[in-house]
Amino acid sequence: PVVDEASRDPEVAGGGERVAELRDVDETHPGLNDPKPIATVEADGYDAVVFPGGHGTVWDVNQDRHARQLLLDAVAGENGVALVVCHAVGILAFTREADGTPLVEGRSVTGFPNAWEDEVVDDNDVMPDGRKLPYWVEDEVTLAGADWDAELDGDTSVTVDGDLITARGPESSADAAATLLDAL
Repeated sequence: PVVDEASRDPEVAGGGERVAELRDVDETHPGLNDPKPIATVEADGYDAVVFPGGHGTVWDVNQDRHARQLLLDAVAGENGVALVVCHAVGILAFTREADGTPLVEGRSVTGFPNAWEDEVVDDNDVMPDGRKLPYWVEDEVTLAGADWDAELDGDTSVTVDGDLITARGPESSADAAATLLDAL
């Protein structure tokens, strides 16, 4: 995994001390520095599967067939749960049950809203760093049949629909984590 540099912004992360703590975790945590390839991970070996967000997920995790299978496996059993945050919610648009039904069809979700994406990309969907955004999360997840509500009037937005927990963006991460811990 690669850190979203916005996570290292003291205003976003909660101050310089917090940034230093996060930098230390990023540089020393064995799970981050020697991760298991997602294709080798079985959901039944874990209580939960978590897909953190960031723009990078629209190019990698959300398009990875092994990640989509891991998500399906995590919510297939009676005990599994999945937390999907921010742009990673886009994985729901591409994850299908064995019969082709979108995993998210008829489910209530939240994620990175179009209203915010519109403030990030230009008229050609190009981000400030020059990358072209391949899709907008809200559009794709809604097309897959989700009941989308980003709760734009709230400071945070976390939605629980059975074994699936979704969160709107970085500001919702702490509430999402607490919701996941309660579910576990």
